[in-house]
Amino acid sequence: MNFDDISQLREHHPAWRLLRATSAPLIIAFLGDYFVEKNHGATSASTLVSELDDTLYALNAQTPDMFPRDPAAYLDEWADPQRSWLRKFYPIDSDEAHYDATPALEKAVRFVDELQQRSFVGTESRLHTLIELLRQIVHGSESDPEVRIAELEKRRDQIDAEIAEIRESGISLLDDSGVRDRYQLFSSTARELLSDFREVEENFRRLDRRAREKITSWEGGKGELLADLVESRSDISSSDQGRSFDAFYDFLLSGDRQRELAELVTAVQGMEAIEADRRLRFVHHDWADAAERTQQTVRNLSEQLRRFLEDQTWVEHRRVLDLVRSTEQIALRVRNDPPADGVGLVLDTPGLPIALAFERPFYDARPEPQVDSELEEVTIAESDYEALLAQRFVDSARLLENIRAIVPPRQTAELVDILQLYPVEQGVAEILGYLALSDDEVSIELHRDEETTIDYVDTAGIARRAKLPRVTVTRA
Repeated sequence: MNFDDISQLREHHPAWRLLRATSAPLIIAFLGDYFVEKNHGATSASTLVSELDDTLYALNAQTPDMFPRDPAAYLDEWADPQRSWLRKFYPIDSDEAHYDATPALEKAVRFVDELQQRSFVGTESRLHTLIELLRQIVHGSESDPEVRIAELEKRRDQIDAEIAEIRESGISLLDDSGVRDRYQLFSSTARELLSDFREVEENFRRLDRRAREKITSWEGGKGELLADLVESRSDISSSDQGRSFDAFYDFLLSGDRQRELAELVTAVQGMEAIEADRRLRFVHHDWADAAERTQQTVRNLSEQLRRFLEDQTWVEHRRVLDLVRSTEQIALRVRNDPPADGVGLVLDTPGLPIALAFERPFYDARPEPQVDSELEEVTIAESDYEALLAQRFVDSARLLENIRAIVPPRQTAELVDILQLYPVEQGVAEILGYLALSDDEVSIELHRDEETTIDYVDTAGIARRAKLPRVTVTRA
């Protein structure tokens, strides 16, 4: 960075403005403890005002009139767009304002936290981590199988040598400084991960905001806008940040991984060599909460798409009704005094179907059915099991996850809209799989008086079209 870049950041970056603010100690102490240290998510205004009121009462008791303003006034000031240390918004299912921390607040809190002098600074664990990262990069990108096999055999030899050493001379344990070194690295990485989640959430929220702005000002067709929004969402999902987040979220959702992580954290927290941080005891739950908040932001984007489709449909229906009503009113006005040169509208006269009596066919007596009760001998042939083995399994859990990613709780969406975001991969069997879903959370409803079409590509790569009654999906 050059001089101009640094000057620009000093003047405009919210984190730097926070560090320069007169009330920075109060903001960093209160918001840093509530949102960063305790990892609280979006909080209602009444709850946060109550928490801040207790903090101000304690500070004013030490130094009278240090902070004389109302707690709500402080929160509104910190959430002002010119400062952007808090985000004030109204959730979909609530009419009360909520506050949440911004990535700028996280950066400022982390900067101040790192200014404190540490009594112990571990370096060995970081070096091991760096070497392991380099090893993963080099070996993970190696395309020569022989080189990869040679590396695996080398690691196997090292493991065999370590096993032999343990059998001969016993287990070599980490000393206390080694345990503290690694625990310090784990603690800092775990906290940075929570901070990074808030930044990823902010990036997704920025995409959601752009989508809302585009929907509000859009005057073209629905298809063009949907294509544009879906492409933007795909860009986020396929970006390095999106793929890394998806991989982490999948890892976090694994039950085996969560159990292993909980057992490891419990074992480490019980060691006498370290001063256990009680906030890290359930850090994997904090990761899950932060990841869920990020996923909720992505679901909000899908909700915007659904609302846009419903609003557009309602506007088109309203336009048709207005045209019909306008035509009826004009017809009533000219009913008794029609224009001399005609009504100005020419309609094709519909033909009336005329069926003469002589055109009707005579009664045609059907022949009596002949029943043959003697069955022919059946030759038992060899069964072809290839067709049985070629059957495809449609994962209903994946279909339910697709629905949960798009349809918010207590909302309804069209199956066609879901398939636009998650195209059919297993042909008509997957469409039938959606119709056969049986879950307490999701209900499928067929509207037989309306018809819809679904275009998809089957497993052989052939484009096909399915016609079926209109299907809606509702979440409980």
